[in-house]
Amino acid sequence: MSGAAPSESRTAPGAPGAGALNPAALPVTDAARVLSRAGGFPVSEEMLRADIDAGAPTNADGTMNLVHYAAWLVREMSGRGD
Repeated sequence: MSGAAPSESRTAPGAPGAGALNPAALPVTDAARVLSRAGGFPVSEEMLRADIDAGAPTNADGTMNLVHYAAWLVREMSGRGD
């Protein structure tokens, strides 16, 4: 499993979804990588940790659900009038 990201190595080899990322439970490092690739600008782990410190939701195990995070961002932006 060399070179696999942490969330990519959670599923047993050969199991359904092996190597797939789970957008409902991404470690912060993987969430930053996915958001950077999808969003068109860099998103760092530090940026996500700052959002978490500001109240962004996380799962009990510290992973991030990207749908819940996106909803939180929308609420934050609408509260500021963005």
